[in-house]
Amino acid sequence: DLATIPFIPTEFKYEVIPDVSKQFKIVAGLLNRDDVGCIYVCTDSGREGEYIYRLVDQMAKVGNKEKRRVWIDSQTEEEILRGIREAKPLSEYDSLSDAAYLRAKEDYLMGINFSRALSLKYSYVIRNYLKLDKCVIAVGRVMTCVLGIIVKREREIREFVKTPFYRVVGTVNVAGQTFEAEWKAVKDTPYFNSPLLYKENGFKQKKDAEDLVKKLSANGMEATLVASEKKKEKKAPPMLYNLAELQNDCSSLFKISPSDTLKIVQELYEKKLVTYPRTDARVLSTAVAKEIYKNISGLKRYTPMAAYADEVLNMGSYKTIAKTKYVNDKQITDHYAIIPTGQLTELESLNSLERSVYEMIVRRFLSIFYPPAEYQTVKLVVAAGGEKLYTSAKQLKVPGYLEIAGIPKSAKERNAAKTDGEEQTQGGDAEAAQEEEENAGLLAYADKLQKGETLFSDGYAIREGKTSPPKRY
Repeated sequence: DLATIPFIPTEFKYEVIPDVSKQFKIVAGLLNRDDVGCIYVCTDSGREGEYIYRLVDQMAKVGNKEKRRVWIDSQTEEEILRGIREAKPLSEYDSLSDAAYLRAKEDYLMGINFSRALSLKYSYVIRNYLKLDKCVIAVGRVMTCVLGIIVKREREIREFVKTPFYRVVGTVNVAGQTFEAEWKAVKDTPYFNSPLLYKENGFKQKKDAEDLVKKLSANGMEATLVASEKKKEKKAPPMLYNLAELQNDCSSLFKISPSDTLKIVQELYEKKLVTYPRTDARVLSTAVAKEIYKNISGLKRYTPMAAYADEVLNMGSYKTIAKTKYVNDKQITDHYAIIPTGQLTELESLNSLERSVYEMIVRRFLSIFYPPAEYQTVKLVVAAGGEKLYTSAKQLKVPGYLEIAGIPKSAKERNAAKTDGEEQTQGGDAEAAQEEEENAGLLAYADKLQKGETLFSDGYAIREGKTSPPKRY
């Protein structure tokens, strides 16, 4: 009945769930023992961990015993002992507790009011449309926002109309080698911000692209080199895995769902092969960094990665890892990134998919102890008919961390490996697999080219493309 909405309780009541009542009675009995004078609270270091203890304390009616909060973000012996030694009075975390209770109340109020209101208002229409006996529209603080984002994207896809556009590409001759250079409308050129354009490098109408080709060809096939930039670029190893990043990579590499990935990594965690999986952090804590050599040393017994683990220990880079971006206590709430523990006792019990996911985590972990990958790049700007065309080349010179993460395939290799329209990546680094070497031959000639030098074009071509709708999440 809409008359009962909004429903806002004057008192929020809790009860012990029957499924956990047996365990609750054991814990409540320990908390209330006469010979227990001080309670150390060791739930997760975060808002919801705080909430769990406060609920137990509330329902067990513990009273005014001394309570101290152990706040740690790793399970090393040193960190646990530090947490106990430096434990503060529980009352210092009352604001965090208040935030937790308010989150729960807000979820409850939003769910119970909006679910009922929308069900009363719209369920009849939806029930008839879907031919259901009953229909409840569930609303939640998180789920409804996520659903809204997905629906909005779906509408964009369904309403999308493909639009053709036309790019102009020139074939530039450099010392007998030909390279493609793409026209772009940039500042101080005639077409800059023109309404004829679809973005900066294409026209809405083919005729306008044809007019540009005539203009570019007006002075014969001569073009002038107006800028040449050659430099080295470094690409650092990616951050460590959190759950979302791991789910993303497993989806693209193994075609498994996020829930399947979570199930696998949870299994790896329970077999003590990796650290706690339900984490948002992509960094390590300072405490873990101090003892990280133990994790690396354990991997010397993991045959596929043994040589890499040995190399990391010999390099000694783990000794300074705490000074890098891969260690940051401020970016950790409850748990640090997912890394291998170095324990291998249950490795033999894994199936092939579990082994593959484990190897990905190991590769990503060991990568951070390797130096960056180094690329040689060159960028050329060519002028013709008052317009500018751009070309670039990139080549891997020093593999660095890609040695373990997986050296990305060239464009030619990736095209050959395409299956069912999907591109196959290699190694454990999905980011690195996006890199490619283009126009690598151009690098050999870049040093010989001088600004103002006359180059020759082998002609200009129009490439037709079509706009594509946004992808589903």
